[in-house]
Amino acid sequence: MSRLSVANGFRRLPLRAACIAFSLHAILAGAALAAAPEAGIETAAPEAVGVDSAQLVRLSEWIRKDKLDVRSLLIIKDGKLIFERYSDGLTRDHNYELYSVTKTLTALTFGVLAGEGKIATSDKAAKWILKNHPEFKQALSDKENIELGHLMSMSSGLLYKQVEGSDPLYFQAPDRLKVALGTVPRIPPATLFEYTDANPVMVGAAIAAAAGQPEDRYAEEHLFKPLGMKNYRWTGADKTGTVSGGWGMRLRAVDMAKVGMLMLNDGKWQGKQIVPASWIHQMSTPSPKATAQDYGYYTWINHIVRSEPEFGAMGFKGQFITVLPKERAVVVMTGILPTDGGLRTGTYVNQYRRMVNDYILPAMKTIPKPQLTEAAQQALRQELELSAQSKGVPGTGLAFNDAPEK
Repeated sequence: MSRLSVANGFRRLPLRAACIAFSLHAILAGAALAAAPEAGIETAAPEAVGVDSAQLVRLSEWIRKDKLDVRSLLIIKDGKLIFERYSDGLTRDHNYELYSVTKTLTALTFGVLAGEGKIATSDKAAKWILKNHPEFKQALSDKENIELGHLMSMSSGLLYKQVEGSDPLYFQAPDRLKVALGTVPRIPPATLFEYTDANPVMVGAAIAAAAGQPEDRYAEEHLFKPLGMKNYRWTGADKTGTVSGGWGMRLRAVDMAKVGMLMLNDGKWQGKQIVPASWIHQMSTPSPKATAQDYGYYTWINHIVRSEPEFGAMGFKGQFITVLPKERAVVVMTGILPTDGGLRTGTYVNQYRRMVNDYILPAMKTIPKPQLTEAAQQALRQELELSAQSKGVPGTGLAFNDAPEK
């Protein structure tokens, strides 16, 4: 019997007002349909924070009926988890391949080190790489003017020719840094925005040198553990045991939400400053001289929403962390959506833009503010139950790392 059925049964009985109140409280607290409380995140009904759940139901119906392969979709508002949708029997415990969302985690890790005065965006990349890898002196001789900030803003000027299907930068790399350093400067740094995955490989090497330990281990100690993450895994290490700073991170969707909340709250988590507030501002705000005004330091800016401030992370095939400061909200999605189109115009980007702009933002701006009702909560609960049983059709080919894991 559902909680609503119990509540309705109690209502027919005399002198059970306390039970009815308790049932309504349970509905309110459990509106996100969470399996159990998550440390650091309260749950609430959408209407409890002024969000119209009917719009979210319509969004979920569209995803389900069009068989979009959206594995998880979460919304945080005012620090509360108000919407938590999974498909195909997935749960909060599953983690997902994040692709380039990993770059934003690298930027946050960099920010922790920068806050300790151990590294800076103005540092020359060659200086840090040579600290641990003097064998690459010759390979770095034509890259001496490249700063770490150039690498993180995708304006290094380096040209990397990707090999489709068997690129040594990605798959079974014996030494990924060696491959990345084989890139050739095409234009001077800070001239043009050019998205290349050779850049974060070098940043990861610099982080390791400044931290005195591998990037993944430093990130675990200074970012993942402080945020109370679980089931995380940084995959794709090369034969030297080194992970890439640009891809390979696997997180639960709720831990992606924690990353968004950290960025929304100027680097604070549960009152503790994890990443300096100045760094959060720096990574999410392009300088006037930036080569792209929609990109900071491994952070997309107003890439999803144009009508108000927005910044966040994006990964191939449909992995997103979107921060909406004006709404005090975070949206997270993982999925396998169509990848045709460019970096800014891909189908998966446009489908996610529609979710946020046509459903989620309007749900937060409903006037008058929606009221919490049993009917609204029942409609949301039923839709999330249907979604949990539905299975989307992948919008592109599945890779070996695309399956959710526990």
